[in-house]
Amino acid sequence: MKKAQLSGSVRSNVGKKDAALTRNSGLVPCVVYGSGEQTHFSVKTIDIERIVYSPDVYQVELDIEGKKVNGVIRELQQHPITGKIQHVDFLQLEVNRPVRVELPVRIVGSAKGVMSGGKLMQAYRRLRVIGLPADLPESITLNVTSLKIGKSIRVGNINIPGVTILDPHASVVVSVRMARGAVKPVELDDEEEEVVDFVVLDK
Repeated sequence: MKKAQLSGSVRSNVGKKDAALTRNSGLVPCVVYGSGEQTHFSVKTIDIERIVYSPDVYQVELDIEGKKVNGVIRELQQHPITGKIQHVDFLQLEVNRPVRVELPVRIVGSAKGVMSGGKLMQAYRRLRVIGLPADLPESITLNVTSLKIGKSIRVGNINIPGVTILDPHASVVVSVRMARGAVKPVELDDEEEEVVDFVVLDK
């Protein structure tokens, strides 16, 4: 995963009133847990927004008044109207403990089927995975160059060493469908789709 850093300050009070005061001061209330204890802290809104509003998934090094831990965002609360970040829960990472995250799916290459007039369809923008922090790549990068009309890459075709994908194996991640003007004379349904071998990943 990509890495980012955040500096925070310990919160001595954790009630709703204190949380409101924290937000009014341009900060976001946070908590990190996972090692048997919880640490409540706050970070600058502008700093956490850079991580939350990114398409990437980050392993975040938290520096809370000198105490450093690595974590990932586990839960995010946003204002229902404004969308402003209200609270962030971090799960502390441990070297030997698997963690569940959603990794972005990135497409590279120009599919042969698209060159023939087909349409590239990406059904998944992220995939749910589990693995040790050191084994998790920045993204799942699929090379679609060899995809012809009617062919697809399914979850079951993707192999990441040390990482298990939790989405159904039969699910189509990306495919090339028939489009008007395509060279191929007939459209294939899901049962007729051929599966191409997976590509490879960033790490």
